[in-house]
Amino acid sequence: MSASEIFNKIESGEKPDYLYRSGVGIMLINADKKIFVGKRVDNNSDAWQMPQGGIDVGENEDSAMFRELGEETGILDSGIEVIKKSRGYFYYNLPYKLQKKFWGGKYLGQKQRWYLAKFVGDETAINVKTANPEFSDWKWIASEEILGAIVRFKRDLYCEIINEFTEFL
Repeated sequence: MSASEIFNKIESGEKPDYLYRSGVGIMLINADKKIFVGKRVDNNSDAWQMPQGGIDVGENEDSAMFRELGEETGILDSGIEVIKKSRGYFYYNLPYKLQKKFWGGKYLGQKQRWYLAKFVGDETAINVKTANPEFSDWKWIASEEILGAIVRFKRDLYCEIINEFTEFL
């Protein structure tokens, strides 16, 4: 497939999966229905995001979700109850200057399955200072505040995720 054919597919809204890194995301809510967000260690702005990450070779989505949540927050499987898995996949594109920086420039962005889970553990179990920290800080945030707290390029993605899980928020 030529570069112009790929560009035309993308412009028409079609997403060639091989141009998107497979991943998972977790909308973790507490008893007050506030959403967990972490502040990325590699971003100097005041930008927050929900836990998310790639799927390792040979790993299924469910396993990747639990692994990523543990790696980014320290929360173990027993600290959450999965409420719902998204019906389909969500896509987002990285800004062009970041496409070359992440994942060896191989992908335009990510294709993600999202999970809604309830945090049922003790907050002392939350530890973003993990072996390879991705977050420098964390907090719970109301769903109506989240779009103002995240990086701009994930705004449409987060709107879609909130819409997918709105009945539980």
